[in-house]
Amino acid sequence: MLEFLGHFHPVIVHLPIGVLLVAIFLQWLSGKEKYRGVKPAIAPILLSGSIASIVACVTGYFLSISDDYDQSSVNWHMWMAIGVVLVSLVLYTKEVNPKVEVSKKFLSIGLVVLITVTGHFGGTLTHGSDYLSKPFFKMFSGDSVVNTAIKPVANVQEALVYDDVIKPILETKCYSCHNENKQKGKLRMDDIALLLKGGKHGKIIDVNNVDSSEMLQRLLLPTDNEKHMPPKEKPQPTESQVALLHWWISNNADFKKKVKDIQQPDKIKPVLLALQKPVIIKKQALNLPATAVEKGDEKIIQQLTKKGFVVLPVAQNTNYLMVTLTDAKKVIKKDIDLLGKLSNQIVSLKISNSTFENEAIGSLSKLSNLRKLNLANTNLTDKELPALNSLQHLQNLNLTGTKVSAQAILQLQKLKELKTMYLYQTSISKSDSLKLKTAFAKTEIDFGNYFVPLLPSDTTLVKQVPAK
Repeated sequence: MLEFLGHFHPVIVHLPIGVLLVAIFLQWLSGKEKYRGVKPAIAPILLSGSIASIVACVTGYFLSISDDYDQSSVNWHMWMAIGVVLVSLVLYTKEVNPKVEVSKKFLSIGLVVLITVTGHFGGTLTHGSDYLSKPFFKMFSGDSVVNTAIKPVANVQEALVYDDVIKPILETKCYSCHNENKQKGKLRMDDIALLLKGGKHGKIIDVNNVDSSEMLQRLLLPTDNEKHMPPKEKPQPTESQVALLHWWISNNADFKKKVKDIQQPDKIKPVLLALQKPVIIKKQALNLPATAVEKGDEKIIQQLTKKGFVVLPVAQNTNYLMVTLTDAKKVIKKDIDLLGKLSNQIVSLKISNSTFENEAIGSLSKLSNLRKLNLANTNLTDKELPALNSLQHLQNLNLTGTKVSAQAILQLQKLKELKTMYLYQTSISKSDSLKLKTAFAKTEIDFGNYFVPLLPSDTTLVKQVPAK
């Protein structure tokens, strides 16, 4: 019950601030002959502001004992707030009884200062100690990269795994709730020792069983799950960032080694290379159908969820859905037929790193409303590809890591709305890629195989050629 009441603090706390500041403003205004008429309103406004301050203090105290904040900052915030209550009550007393021997001007100025300082400590608890100074210094810094963005690494192989690759991810996605001033779940992540120690539920990193690490499990939960981290209202890590965290933990979560000293699977190499250059991802919004659609059958959605599918709305206030399934050992025809029962609602489907049963891929043709389809790293072949021609509204197609040929892809020219197609890590030759670009003139095709330029700061080994 105390925790429930404490969570009303952010709602209530702004009321006394506004009310008391209005009272002080009216007090100043009433000193002018023209506005003497507002004077009777000052006392009741001050009283209501004082009462609201008391309620804010009580709920703030309940919040401080039910959540995990830095005790020093909490104490400063609390005592400043109590000061606001006391000074506002004295100012009210002075307003109703002018004989009280204390300067009204002194009380008013003191109250404004106390409100400001109290608000500052409240902001420190919520947003961090540098929430005021960060934008100020950002204005005068010559760095064109926003502080909250992850800066590119000049030479990723020479970079420190934790300091240059992993820590920036934690800084931008985790530190806001797990820092020196605020430790949600009694977890602090900006200190290595405390990161390894974990929170009130134990350790969040398990190097012996990577997939059971709570850090990764929380990240991979559906965003609408209350245990998902970071909260859905905050910026979410990308798939590449989650992959880097998994790779780091699987290599004993090392804090000192360089990237070149740690084993790098083929899947992680392009992710690491991408860190050397800031990548601007052009997100093309899906052109959803103009007409609204009825809500999908909840029973069907529950059945899909039990089978490992993640079903989420593509946006707020819409019944159109996005469906995701990764790392499935086998996707059977019945699974796709189940998706077909939501064919009107599903506009985005991702089934990656999975194996399809015979004829299962062909059943995707039932999803006539699809705008986005990701079949990366599946057993899709030329035989099944023509079935996708029935997806006339398809705008985005990802065939990365499949065994499709250029000849089969040419059969998809009937997809007139196709805007982007991803074909890297396929067997398509350079000459065939030119044919595809010509055939799909209005489609942006990504073949991968990016070239990373040699930087002046890179070291180059030069071997002397022996004399003949």
